[in-house]
Amino acid sequence: MRKLAGFLAGVLSAAIVLAVVAFVALRQAHGFSALEKPSGIERWIAGRARDLAMPSAAKSVVNPIPDTPEVLTEARAHWADHCASCHANNGSGDTEMGEHSFPAAPDMRASETQDKTDGELFFIIQNGVRMSGMPGWAAPGHDEDSWKLVRFIRHLPHQPLKKNSTCRK
Repeated sequence: MRKLAGFLAGVLSAAIVLAVVAFVALRQAHGFSALEKPSGIERWIAGRARDLAMPSAAKSVVNPIPDTPEVLTEARAHWADHCASCHANNGSGDTEMGEHSFPAAPDMRASETQDKTDGELFFIIQNGVRMSGMPGWAAPGHDEDSWKLVRFIRHLPHQPLKKNSTCRK
């Protein structure tokens, strides 16, 4: 047990030293301007931090909302009003807000998002992602809206790609 504690302390110390070195190197190279594209290490750290913030129980939560045309219609309208300014109507993230956020708004159609469980997507919608542009939307009585959005996100990869007012292309 004592060896394990020493090993973990060493790993933690090395991680802290590595983080400080990376911080100093980034700061000296180009500062921390939001206009700069994030480096690979920054993207990796942001992704790991998001994953660590997710409670393990969220993975197994099942969507209680049925997958019906009515639900998708309601969710599409909610998405257009509340999500499309960053994520675009088609889920691409190709908007001024989405592209200039750090981390940038993800392409909701991509496997990185689609591989998350319904419970993980719900947790992100409800709680947001710290130190990113993703706010938390949890409010009493709004769980159903978030679950409907999860249903809509699942359908995004199957939607025809159309230009729309929130997409810049």
